[in-house]
Parts: sequence; structure tokens; C-alpha cells
Amino acid sequence: MTPKWLLLISVFLVAWPLRAQQSKTATITGVVHTADGKPMEFVNVFLLKAADSSLVKGAVTDQLGRYEFASVGVGTYRVSANGLGFQRVYSESFELNAGKQTYQVPLFALQELAQQLAHVTIKAQKPFIEQQIDKTILNVENSLVASGGTVLEILEKAPGVVVDLQAERISLKGRENVLVMIDGKPSYLSVGQVMELLRNTPSNSVETIELISNPSSRYDAAGTAGIINIRLKRNRSDQALSGNVTLGVGQGRFPKYNASALLNARRGKWALFGNYAFDKRDYWSVANIDRRLSPNGVPTLIRQTSYRPIQNTGHTYRLGVDFAPDKRNTFSVLVNGMSTGQKSQGGTDSDTYQSDVLTLSERTQNTNRRTISRLAVNGNYRHVFDSTRRGGKEHELLVDIDYSDASFRPSEQFETRYLNTREEEIGPRAYQRLNTTSNALIRAAKLDYSYPFDKRTTLEMGLKGSYVTLGNDLLVETQSAEAGQTAPWLVDTSRSNQFTYRERIIAGYFTARRTWGDWTLQVGLRAEQTQNEAESVTANAVVERSYINLFPSVTLTRNLGENHQFQYSFGRRIDRPDYQYLNPFIRIFSPYAYQQGNPYLKPQYTDAFQVAYSYKQETTISAGFNRITDVIVDINEQNDLTGATRITFANLAEQMSINVTGSIPYRFASWWSSRNTGSVLYNAYQAELAGSPLNYTWFTTNLSTTHSFLLGRGLTGELIATYNSPYVYSQNKMQAFGQVSIGLQQTLWQKKAVLRFNWSDLLQTQRFRGAVDFQQMNFRFATYSETRIARLTFTYNVGNKSVKGATNRKTVSEEEQGRMN
Repeated sequence: MTPKWLLLISVFLVAWPLRAQQSKTATITGVVHTADGKPMEFVNVFLLKAADSSLVKGAVTDQLGRYEFASVGVGTYRVSANGLGFQRVYSESFELNAGKQTYQVPLFALQELAQQLAHVTIKAQKPFIEQQIDKTILNVENSLVASGGTVLEILEKAPGVVVDLQAERISLKGRENVLVMIDGKPSYLSVGQVMELLRNTPSNSVETIELISNPSSRYDAAGTAGIINIRLKRNRSDQALSGNVTLGVGQGRFPKYNASALLNARRGKWALFGNYAFDKRDYWSVANIDRRLSPNGVPTLIRQTSYRPIQNTGHTYRLGVDFAPDKRNTFSVLVNGMSTGQKSQGGTDSDTYQSDVLTLSERTQNTNRRTISRLAVNGNYRHVFDSTRRGGKEHELLVDIDYSDASFRPSEQFETRYLNTREEEIGPRAYQRLNTTSNALIRAAKLDYSYPFDKRTTLEMGLKGSYVTLGNDLLVETQSAEAGQTAPWLVDTSRSNQFTYRERIIAGYFTARRTWGDWTLQVGLRAEQTQNEAESVTANAVVERSYINLFPSVTLTRNLGENHQFQYSFGRRIDRPDYQYLNPFIRIFSPYAYQQGNPYLKPQYTDAFQVAYSYKQETTISAGFNRITDVIVDINEQNDLTGATRITFANLAEQMSINVTGSIPYRFASWWSSRNTGSVLYNAYQAELAGSPLNYTWFTTNLSTTHSFLLGRGLTGELIATYNSPYVYSQNKMQAFGQVSIGLQQTLWQKKAVLRFNWSDLLQTQRFRGAVDFQQMNFRFATYSETRIARLTFTYNVGNKSVKGATNRKTVSEEEQGRMN
């Protein structure tokens, strides 16, 4: 089905005749408090028919605990309310007749959900995985196995997510090119640098992670696989001052240390929020590759083994302030940044066998240093308009301005010795060093406006503009000298390169939402104009592009009673190449592998369809179909004489993807509950590469299970297990992998402190192994790093954890930061 047909269907659905309204209607209002009289915000309230308890309408309480049902016809009803961790309550039945225009429901006072079982108090808490019909939420703050680790390690445990360390990529439900957002804003980094950022972001600074497979038109159109939105932690309190301090240690082969502090302050019209995290991790990585080739008809095996111990030190910080002069206006400023230093000194052994006889050995020592610094500043203004003319429903204007500056400074030095079969050096040693200076400057502004025509109809619209400039300067120098001698460094002009990239995107969107009866329809359209210029200064070559795209989206939801919900959705999305995918400079991985960008890459497009069903907002089943054109993948090209492999990027013709996902909670006992998720994915490539067809189909299965245990006396436990079956990516056929992790948590001193212990990847099975058999290429590889780690963390809370802090808001520069490298 083409997008044109989908637009026609959307227009038809919008024009669908609405049900006739009751000639006589009334408004129902009420208030929800806690048992001690405090108003409860964000509580779900349902209007039910008294006869069969079928759902009529739903509402959510505001900051004062108030709720309202408007335009309710004559009949007999009752109201129910429930909040997370509180018992569900029901009102007495009441009747609305033609002469009654308003009805006030008696005050609801919710009681905390708790019961005593053999000296064990059972209290509701958010599970690690929370499945909703349109997204999956990882409650990192409540996870025992996530404590003390990194965000990248959390994603490795997420259902439907595959983190491939070897290819430096993240996929969601079998689809590549995920848009990674932080607090609702794209990170503006490439996949490689996003992984580096997540690898250096402590899990203790994260509250939740949202996995959104089919976003609406309000989001940037980038991210053909969907969105991973990382929401950073901020304390919530009504007290003037609150926060917490966390200390942690970990041990694998090497030690790890982390510390963080979070502070929230509120006084009058001002609110201040800040946090800081320090993380020091020493770890290791291994890469083994066997390359088989036949230069001049001689069977040859090149066997590479490499080992790198890595020392990593990172600092992340965040500071925000809100000023609300009155209830209608809020001004905010948010500053966040990071500074990371990494160094490693490892070695790669390469042995060449001809006809199974060792003929040459190469020993390469690699010294690597890398620094990353990033600073982002956001200004935000929110205005809430007078709601009296809209029947009490607010409409608002949001203005966002972003400035982000990132700097990457990697430097590498290689020393290669050549040995004969007797381990004697032959010939001079080869030296090379690489120094890179990479900077990215991002400026963006966005305006969003929402207008409710009435209680059932809302229109949202907005504009966004972004301007990105990227500079990359690579200097490559070589030297050849006998052992103990020196020689001058010579600039390698064939690999040194200056690259600049400039991109402007102007976007506008609208989203219309209409509810009638059991149905809710949302249609949207986003238009984006892109202008970019990629320039290789050294080669004096410029590639320019300019294009306009339309991205429609449609979502139709139907509620059948209180327990059943169906949703149908369609969306079209784009993935522009990562900035460094366009950079033709050479990046060396080993003596036999290097990477080079392709300045002629085109964007890829995805048409995504999904049907989903939810039972009691707990059990969900979804099926999706995706058609991706001009698929961007990395490919391998081999020099058949030397065995050297060039990794570059290309657009494949087309990929078809079908996925079916189910998520089911199950309670084994009052103290033992679980959530189990499984996905079956079908992928098919149809492409031609270097004159050879690259067509194949493949089924993949992703399974995950999370178990929570209430062990009594404030002690809880958690177990997470994941499994990913073999899969195919471009020319790579990957083997299965998975992991098992456990955690324990003990609350202390009336919940003022928490002690957590976790042990990740108990069986050390988080390894990436695969093969390439295409044209003359025949090699096997395995890459893995230190994933089996035991950690102990201690958190002490100051003040009340329920305190409401500075606004946790989205910012504008989201998609652009996801593509820097």
C-alpha cells in the first residue's frame, strides 16, 4: 500500500461520521486524595456503566487530584480510581437524568496496596519491563541488575534490542537505524559515538528507557527502526531540598568504581535540579578473525588474535533551573555535558599459513588515547493559555532553543614487527600514528502548539529548524626503522584528510486527534526540507544534496470495555546517513582491516505498519510489516592478494521485515512474578553488490524473561535472561548469543538507604560470533569483552523521594545529535 493510498484512508477516517450526541448531558467531577489528605496527580479514573461495569470514559487527575467527565448522557453509572501501588476503589452507583446537569462524586481516598503474608509485606512496585500497547518502558531506577552498570549494558537486556559491539550498531525488532534520544532530544551522534556515549553513561543516572517502534508525526522523522528515549533521573519532592548519593564498586577481571549525587531544591517560584556522576572502569576486549583466501591459487589462512585492556574514566553532569512567575508561564534553562578519557595498549598477532605451513608472523602493538567532551545548553519557554473558553481544557505553546558542541580527540600509534618461522625479526619495523580532531556544532529551534477544540478533539502543530556543522581533520604519519634506530615521520597524504559537513533541515508538522465512543483516531503529517553539503577539503571534492519529503502517520485505537484495546498504525520515516559514513577518510582497525566512508550515500526510507492488542494493559501482542528502500549497511570489500578488508557503506536496494511480538506477565506465587517477551522476525534482502546478488531470507527469534522476588524484611531479588537466535546483517551471518543476570536489593533505615548487589552475564555468553562467505571473501570472527561483572552499590536518600522537582522536559536538538561520529 502506497503512502498516497494511506493519505486517502486517513482523510476518509477523519471524515467518518460521528455518533449522535445525547440531547441531554451532564458533567461529572471529583477529587482523589491519599489516605492522609494529599491530592494525587496522574491517577487513572474510569466512568463505568453500573449494570455491567463496561467502560464509558477515562480521565487522569491533575495536580490538585481533580478529574472531570464532560457530556455524559442519561443513565446509571459508577466511578473507579486506581494508582500505582494503591488499591482500586469504586463509588456508589448514581443516576443521571434529563434534569441533572452536574454531579459531584464523593471524595476518593486511596489506600496503599499492602498485605501481610507470613511476616512478608507485599507492596506494588514498577517492574523492570513495563509493556504498553505503543511502547515498552524499562524502569531502570527499579532494576536490581541494572545498578552500577552502564546504559549500554541495560539495552543489552532489553526485549527486542540487539547491541552488536562488533559492528557498532543497535537494532530494534530486527530493524537497524534506531534514533537514540536523551530526555526527548536526539543525541546528534553517530551510532558509534552513541554507543560510546551510552558506554560512558552510568545506569544510576537513568530513570526510564522508552522503546517506541512507531512514533507520531510530532517526533523527528529520523529513525526508521523507531526511537529509544533515555530519560535521565531527577528527584521528585515537595520538600525544599532533597536528593541522594550513590557509591559503587565492581569487579570482573579488572575493578570498577562509580559515584553519583543528585540534588533537587525548590523555593517559591524557583526550582533547581542538578546531578553529577563519576565512573571509572577498567575492562578488556578480544577480537579473533580467521581469513581464508587463495592468492595465485595458493590456499592461505591469516589468523588474527587481539587483546586490549582499556582504562576508561568519565564525568557526566546536568544542571537545570525553572522559573514560574505565575501558573501560566514557565522559563527553563538546562545544561548537560560529559567528559571522558580513555586509553588502551593492546596487541594484535597475525600469523600467515600457506598450504597449512606458517610462513610469516606480524606482531602489532597499538597505543590508543581518546577524549570526548560534550556540552549542550537548552532554553525553554512554556505558556498555558486561558482554558475557560475551551471548557476547562488547556492549550499551550512551547518554544525550545538548543546549542550543542561536541569534541572528539582520538589518537593511535601502531608498531608492527615482522617475524619468520623462527620468531626472528625480518626487515625494519613499520610505525604509523593517527591524530584526529573532530568537532560538531548543532543549533536548533522548535515551536510546538496544541489547541483542544473540545474534550474530544485536539490539534497539535509545530515548526523546527536545525543547522549542523561538522569538521574532521585526520593526520596520518608513517615511519620505517630498524629496531633501536630512529627515522623521520612522513605524512601519508593518501590517507590524511580534512572533511567538513553542513546540513540544514526545516520541518513542519500537524497532528489531529479525535475521540468518539470507543474509538480514537490520530492522523499526522510531517514535511522536512533537507540541504546538505559534504566536502573533502584534501581531495577538493564536494557532494551537495537538497530534497523535500512528506511523512504521514495514522493511528486508530479502539477500547472494548475496560480490558481490551486494539491499535492500528502506519508511519513513514527516514534515516539520513551518519555524518562519518559520508567521510571518505580511512580509519585503521588492524593491519588487515580499515574503514572508509562513502560521500555518495543516500537516505533510506521505511514504511511501517503495525497492529497491536492489549489485555488489561498488561498482556500485549503486536504484528508489524516494514518495507525499507535504499537500505544503508556496512559492507566488506577484500583485496584478494593481501587479504586486507575495506569496510565501507552502501545503499542496498530493498529490505522487507515482518515481526510478531508478545509480552505476557505471569505470577507464580504472591512473592514471585515475571514478565516474558518473545519476538519472531522475518527479514529479506533483495540487492546486488559488486555485480553479485545479495538476496536472502532469515528468521530470527528474540526472547527475554524477567523475574522479581519479594523475599521479606525489605529484601528483593531479580533475574533477567535473554536469548537472540542466529541472524543476518548485510554479508554477515551471526550466531546466537544471550545472557543471564541476577540482582539482590536490601532497603535500610526505613527506606532511607538501599544496598544492591548484581552479577551480570553469569555464564559469559554475551559474545558476537559470525562469518562472511561472499564472492571471494571467507572469514570467521568472534568479538567479546568483559561482561561478567559483580557489583555492589549503596544509595542514601536525603528528603522525600516523592518530591516534585524541576520540570523534566524535552528539548529540540534530538535527531541531529544522533548522527555525529
